[in-house]
This record gives sequence, structure tokens and C-alpha cells, in this order.
Amino acid sequence: MIGFAYHPEIVRRFPDVCGGVILVQRAVNMKSPENLTKAYFNEQRVVKDRIGDTPLSEIESLSAWRGIFRAIGVDPTKYRSAAEALLRRLVKKGDIPSINSLVDICNLISIRYALPVAAFDAQKLRGVITVRFADGSESFLAHDQDEVEPPERGEVIFCDDAGLVFARRWCWKQSRQSVVTDETTVAVITIESQHPGGRQSINNALNDLSELMQRYLGGTYQRGVVGIDRLEIRNE
Repeated sequence: MIGFAYHPEIVRRFPDVCGGVILVQRAVNMKSPENLTKAYFNEQRVVKDRIGDTPLSEIESLSAWRGIFRAIGVDPTKYRSAAEALLRRLVKKGDIPSINSLVDICNLISIRYALPVAAFDAQKLRGVITVRFADGSESFLAHDQDEVEPPERGEVIFCDDAGLVFARRWCWKQSRQSVVTDETTVAVITIESQHPGGRQSINNALNDLSELMQRYLGGTYQRGVVGIDRLEIRNE
């Protein structure tokens, strides 16, 4: 069983939160084929041209995430949302490298909609990934570090039923255990918004993401939207 949920306290404090979710099984991930690579880098050029000289902080969806980070005691200029970090790399370095089909597809959708898109390998997932406030007892190993460290008490985390943290500071950094590789066949994909009217962007992004995944990854999918009206989606 895999799934994704918001703890009731999260949606009580942040009622505008909206999460698009795709639960993936039996996918075939690999190095991106030529057609996907072309589409990915073309999207980067389009997005970079569209942003132009506009500060990332003035993009509505990114500005909303900055506000959320401040509300949970996180400096958004030190810890950036995944979407802002990705777009920041694009505008400053000119491109985002290809990693594999699933990651490239998620990054393509993330920059297209300026929304954080996360792909979690679910092989080590125990139960459901729940967005909740940490109590400090959980375990987190960052994908780019070697030492396990607990999240701070009260921090917003993505955590499974066994206390394994899949992401810290909401949509800032994923764990090593959750990183998607060429061997990933089962995954939880999330797209999140915090700005008013974000649900329409989530629906559009879900449609685009589903189409690309079905074209390049195969497998079976269950999708839905979670938030204040529906806290959880799971696949038994």
C-alpha cells in the first residue's frame, strides 16, 4: 500500500494548500529517450524566455511558498522551495541537466507551472507519506549528506508511518531513501500549491504529468487531489 496525506492540523493552518498526487506502480524508468530530452530542454528555453527579468519572488506561486516558509519559521532566502530552487538554477546557469525519465518529466512540469513537484521512490515507504509537524523523534538522511539527523520539533515534514522522513521543511529537500533511480518502479508523485486558485494549476499540471508518464514510463496510475476537502489518497 502506498499513499499521500495531509495531517488535519496542516490544512487547518494552511487552508489554501492543494496537492496533486499520482501513485505509480510497475513503471519502467530509464535514461530519457531523445524525444523526451528534446521536449525537456525546449521547455527550459520557453520558461526562461517567459520569466525574462522578472524576479522569481514576484511569481505568484513562488511568492505564496515564500509566505508559507516564513509562517513555519523558515527563511525562504536560505531554504528555497523546490520549485524556486529549480527555476533559480535555470535562470542563473542556463539549463537543468537530464537525470532520468521520471525526474526529467517532474522537473519539466515543475518549471512549466512554477510549482514544486516531487517524485518519491516508494520501495522503502511504510504506509502513507503524511505531511505533518515533526515531533523531533523522526529520522532523516538528506540525499546529499552522510549523517542522519532528526528534523526540528514543529518543522513540516513528509513522513511515513514508521517515522522515516522523506522530505524536510515541507518542499525543501528529499531524503536519500526517496531519490528516484533507474530501478524505481513504484513511486509517489506530488505537485503542491499554496496560492489562491492553485487548484486549477494543480489539475492542469496533473493532466500534463500523467500524459508524459504514460507515454514514457508505462505502468499503472492512480491520481487525485488532496487538501481541505480530502485529506488522503492511497492505493491498497
